[in-house]
Amino acid sequence: MTLLQITSLLIVLAGVFGSINYLFLRLPAAIGILVVSLLASFGVMILDFFVPSLGVEAAVRSTVLSIDFSDALLEGMLGLLLFAGALHVKISDLRREWVPVALMATIGIALSTTIVGYGFSWLTGMPILIALVFGSLISPTDPVAVLGVLREADLPKSLETKIAGESLFNDGVAYVVFLILVGLAFPHGDSHGSGAAAAAELFVQEALGGAVLGIVLGWLTFRVMRLIDDYSLEVLITLGLAFGGYELAVYLHVSAPIMAVCAGLLIGDVGAKHGMSEETRQYVDAFWKLIDEILNAVLFLMIGVEVFAIAFDASFVVTGFTSIALALVARLAAVAVPVLMLKPFRSFASGVIPVMTWGGLKGGISVALALSLPDSEWKPVILTATYVVVIFSIIVQGLTIAKLAQRVSSEPELPQ
Repeated sequence: MTLLQITSLLIVLAGVFGSINYLFLRLPAAIGILVVSLLASFGVMILDFFVPSLGVEAAVRSTVLSIDFSDALLEGMLGLLLFAGALHVKISDLRREWVPVALMATIGIALSTTIVGYGFSWLTGMPILIALVFGSLISPTDPVAVLGVLREADLPKSLETKIAGESLFNDGVAYVVFLILVGLAFPHGDSHGSGAAAAAELFVQEALGGAVLGIVLGWLTFRVMRLIDDYSLEVLITLGLAFGGYELAVYLHVSAPIMAVCAGLLIGDVGAKHGMSEETRQYVDAFWKLIDEILNAVLFLMIGVEVFAIAFDASFVVTGFTSIALALVARLAAVAVPVLMLKPFRSFASGVIPVMTWGGLKGGISVALALSLPDSEWKPVILTATYVVVIFSIIVQGLTIAKLAQRVSSEPELPQ
C-alpha cells in the first residue's frame, strides 16, 4: 500500500471506530477508539481461528506490519502532538511548579528506570543493561496519552495542567536516557556511542540543544507573528514551526520532543498574549485543538491494531501483567520521592501522590520506542510487556483517574 492509501485507511477507520464508540460505548473519545480497534483486532483473530481458509488475519497483519509505527510516531506525528499539547500549558503555571516538575522529570525518571530495569531483569533473567532499556522506555508518562485522556476525564484544570506539564518534560528526558542506554546495550545496533563521557555528551547535546533550539525558533516565530495580522497566515506559520522545527532538530541531532515542547510553550503563552490578535488566537487555538483530536484518534487506533505485531507467547503475556505492577511501583517512587524531598520546604495538598501516580499514563511513545529496538532475542518479550502495560494504563487508569481524583481530594494539586 502507498502512504496515501495507508493514511486514508487510518482516517476512515478512526472515523468509523469513533462513531461506534460515540453511538454505543460512549467512552472518552481516545479510549473508545482504542477499545473498538482492539475488539476489531481480536475479532479478526477469532474469525481466522475458526475459518482459517479466509486468510483474513494474515492479510490484516501484513497491512499493519507495513506501517512503520515507530517512524510514523517518532518522526511524524509526535512533533505536532507535542506542540499542540504544549500550546495549552501556560508558562506561568509551570513557573510556580518548576521545582517538583524538574525533580520528577530527572530524579523521578532515574528512579523509575532503575526500579523497572532491575525488577524486569530479575523477572526474566534479561541482562541488566537491556532491562534498563525497557525501564527507560516504560518510565515516561506519555504526554499524548495524558493530554488525550485527561481532557476527557473532566479533572480540575489545575491538576490537569500539573500532570500534563510534568509529562511533557519527563518524556523528553526519558527519550534521551533511552538513546544513551540503547547505545550501551546494543553497541552494534542502534548505537549512539558508549561510555560515560559519550553518554554525558549525548545528554547535553540532546536535552539542552533541543531546549535552546525550541526557544530560539519559538522566539523568532513570535517576532514574525507580531508583524502580521492575518489569522490564516499565522496558523500556517505555527504549522511550519511545528513541522520544520521538528525536522531541523532531527537533522541537528538534538532532542526533537524537547524542541517541540519549548517552542509550543513559548508560542502558546508569550506568542498568544503579545503576538496575536483575539481573532488569530481563536483560530490558532481551534486549529491546533482539531489537529490534536484527529491525530490522537489515529494514534490510539494504531495502538489498538499494533496487537498484530505482538508475540502472544504465554510466558511473555504473564511477564507483561507482572510488569504492570512493576511500572506502578516505579511511578509511585518517581512521584513520592521528589514530593518527600520538598515537603520540609513546601506544603502539598492531599492527594497529589496517588493522583499523579495513577494519572501517569503510558502511551504510544513507549510502544514506538520498543518497536525501534534492534532485533534481539529479548525484543519480543520487551514489546509484549510494553504493550500490556500501555493498554492497561490507557484503559484502566484512564477511565478511573477522574474518580480517584474526586475521592482523594476535591482539587488535589502541586504546591503554589
